[in-house]
Amino acid sequence: QVQLQESGPGLVKPSQTLSLTCTVSGGSITTSYYAWSWIRQPPGKGLEWMGLIAYDGSTYYSPSLKSRTSVSRDTSKNQFSLQLSSVTPEDTAVYYCARDLSGKGMDYWGKGTLVTVSS
Repeated sequence: QVQLQESGPGLVKPSQTLSLTCTVSGGSITTSYYAWSWIRQPPGKGLEWMGLIAYDGSTYYSPSLKSRTSVSRDTSKNQFSLQLSSVTPEDTAVYYCARDLSGKGMDYWGKGTLVTVSS
């Protein structure tokens, strides 16, 4: 059973960088052909896919967030991370990490973590 757990600060100030880590257990993030995604849901709005890192380390980003988003990984810890720069209050959301079946949808999700952007 694959499990994912998000971690990171729950409060970030405007203009700073939001950093979150997803720790994966029950499966390796280097296993072909899975990818590992970050998704967010602002209060009262729908889910927004942000970006992913594939089993081979390649990355893909949402065009609307590409300039501010970076996804990386630490294979020794079986973790992948999200960095979102120059945040504003509009980036307040519940952030989820998930396993991505190479374009066929996500099958395992973390519980999500609320990040609030406020001074």
